[in-house]
Amino acid sequence: MLGGTEFVGRAVVEAALGRGWEVTVFHRGRHQPPAGVRSLLGDRTAPDGLAALAGTSDEWDAVVDTWSGAPRVVRDAARLLAGRVSRHVYVSSCSVYAWPPEAGYDEDTKLVDGASADADGTDYARDKRGGELAVLDAFGTERSVLVRSGLILGPYENIGRLPWWLNRIAAGGPVLAPGPRDLPLQYIDVRDLAEWTLGAVEEERDGAYNLVGPSGHSTMGALLDACVRTTGGPAELRWTEPEAVLSAGIEPWTQLPVWVPPGTDFEAALFSANVSRAVSAGLRCRPVEETVADTWSWLRSRGGVAPVRADRPPVGLDPAMEAKVLGMRTPGNS
Repeated sequence: MLGGTEFVGRAVVEAALGRGWEVTVFHRGRHQPPAGVRSLLGDRTAPDGLAALAGTSDEWDAVVDTWSGAPRVVRDAARLLAGRVSRHVYVSSCSVYAWPPEAGYDEDTKLVDGASADADGTDYARDKRGGELAVLDAFGTERSVLVRSGLILGPYENIGRLPWWLNRIAAGGPVLAPGPRDLPLQYIDVRDLAEWTLGAVEEERDGAYNLVGPSGHSTMGALLDACVRTTGGPAELRWTEPEAVLSAGIEPWTQLPVWVPPGTDFEAALFSANVSRAVSAGLRCRPVEETVADTWSWLRSRGGVAPVRADRPPVGLDPAMEAKVLGMRTPGNS
């Protein structure tokens, strides 16, 4: 596992350990890896940063990489490991499809232009596609699995989307709930992603897969209702029409995490991927209630403070803006 100490990587490592696999984690040492792994230290972005990997003659059945920065970082590791690893799994993104994708897009949809395996870093979509190209160049199509994930939720989340909703709803009071209630969501629990990924290794799969739950597996209403039940706080969801949310200048997805207005290119891109290939290959998704409850349990174990990646923008709505939209007075002000 390249990484393996945070969110997706950690979930993959824990799932592998749960299957009785022997796991080597190559990481920078900023976070403790799960107990029971072999740990190799190195910074892939630094000169000679792969020395710990280069210095061992070990061979592995698979390598999993989740890197989302400069594609050349994926390239260098893939080239080093190509002769010592049977299969490469790269956790990519549905963002690699050309914008805007049509509703129901599948793995054969046109991909973003301008990506390169040798790039130092451009934007998220091209960087992820560049990572894919790096893996395909080193391992070929028959030894590569491209996991094109969508919205990922669950324990260890270091983006802050579901943790923000949980903390906001736990705080109680009127909560701005962006409508419609029945807006179909498409996401995957990080543990379901991990289990599918390991299954793909066992079954020697190859190629690209849109790996996210089926569209409508849950809804905005079901997600927020689960947050209310799980936290047990005195929150009151006040469902607000999308037009009112947008006219207030609130940014979908970031200021109101997970939510995007219906009928837009963003809804098609985020919540309409065709996942039939992954489902046919064994994808199973747990109910939203389990994802929410387990994330809340993990979040409480951290005192309510979720880790946040420095390379991602903060998420969440300012209380004053929320109060304004709801027609309330901000507490403490007259």
